[in-house]
Amino acid sequence: MADHAIDPRSLLPPDEPVHLLDPDGTLHEDDDHPLELDDEQLRELYRFMVVTRKVDREAINLQRQGQLGVYASCMGQEAAQVGSAYALAEDDWIFPSYRELGAALVRKVDAAGLLHLYRGTWLSDHDPYAHNFALMSIPIGTQALHATGLAMGAQRDGNAIAVITYFGDGGTSEGDPHEAMTFAGVMRSPVIFFVQNNQYAISVPLEKQTAAPTLAHKAVGYGMPGYRVDGNDVLATYAVTKRAVERARRGEGPAFIEAMTYRMEAHTTSDDPSRYRTQEELDEAAKTDPIARMRNLLTQRDLYDEELEQAIDEQAKETAAYVRAGIYDASHGDPLELFEHVYVDPTGHFEDQREQLRAELASSADGDGEEVA
Repeated sequence: MADHAIDPRSLLPPDEPVHLLDPDGTLHEDDDHPLELDDEQLRELYRFMVVTRKVDREAINLQRQGQLGVYASCMGQEAAQVGSAYALAEDDWIFPSYRELGAALVRKVDAAGLLHLYRGTWLSDHDPYAHNFALMSIPIGTQALHATGLAMGAQRDGNAIAVITYFGDGGTSEGDPHEAMTFAGVMRSPVIFFVQNNQYAISVPLEKQTAAPTLAHKAVGYGMPGYRVDGNDVLATYAVTKRAVERARRGEGPAFIEAMTYRMEAHTTSDDPSRYRTQEELDEAAKTDPIARMRNLLTQRDLYDEELEQAIDEQAKETAAYVRAGIYDASHGDPLELFEHVYVDPTGHFEDQREQLRAELASSADGDGEEVA
């Protein structure tokens, strides 16, 4: 149970987000947030971000060509996703929302399979247990409950893992994350609530989303520490998340991380962001591009050269081509398969719904002169 004698001041977030890497590549060491990353790991963080952006752009192109119904871009949020996922151990779990392509690639989830969600051919075509990466969640905030439930179960099993769940600033206004954080705080469950504050919940700016000084201040009400981090700084994001994960694994309970970032693209491909934000705002945000920032650090340390650039660019192109090949004109399969993975023992009402769909499909096929299996 939670220690209600805890000093709430110890839970308060810092006045300024934790920041280690300047846009020009200057690194500021911080004893409270040690990195302990070697040169190859620094290159790998950069590689993950570049590949994520390339695949993200390919997904947008596929949607524009009618191959995806919709797509939610993570452009500009690569550091928040890659840095946080990179801080996890292999047996830790991730519960994403619908925007965590970067975290998925860190976990080696098949990128083409993931995008089947947006094509409507399958609910993310990957095995969650193979990657400890749950299915992407379209409903806002429901994954926070799933993450907390798994964390509570691991806690009872004596399994010293950590769980992280992602949602946006808009998700903090939903009921499910509130319920999840209440349970996690009371039970001291090993779960990290990672909020990508990209400044807009669709078209609603942050100042209309909350009256709290910061989103991280909300953590105090749940009895967990609130951290704030520069979400465009992949190293700071990694360090802050690692601190929260290690704390959770030691049995010290949950944490709330607010990653300050910016959504460079539209909320989804169905959105027109020009209706609620200006080009000047976008231009200003581009100055803190997380990929350029990391490339500047690598260059300063003589870790970036033409050979590395070509290798990463080639990997990014190959991954994007693989995604296109896996998604383009992909078959939608049998709609009745929708019913195959819901209940172990289906209810009568469930069976009625299956038969209703079967009849509708048969009626539609008869009208087209086609045979239905």
